[in-house]
Amino acid sequence: MFYTYIIYNKLRNKIYTGFTANIVKRLQRHNSIVPNKTTSFTSKNNGTWELIYFEKFSSRTKARKRERWLKSGIGREFVKENKNRWIHAQPQLVDPPKADF
Repeated sequence: MFYTYIIYNKLRNKIYTGFTANIVKRLQRHNSIVPNKTTSFTSKNNGTWELIYFEKFSSRTKARKRERWLKSGIGREFVKENKNRWIHAQPQLVDPPKADF
């Protein structure tokens, strides 16, 4: 399984979108619990990164495609419209849309 995820840094009011096969370990890397490169976007922005949204996919290709869509103009609008609701709720696994993104 692969996941496309969105994390939020409350201290910096920053959003990061990515994909991974191991969401728990990846979140630990973003929070420097597990060794990480020091030049990454999340390591440069101090504070705790919290998982606010994620989707599960059967393949790496599909997860990567969804990540790219979320980083596109229309995808950023989708994140912007839902960000506040996600921040104030517990993250829940969401089935990806059926549409081709």
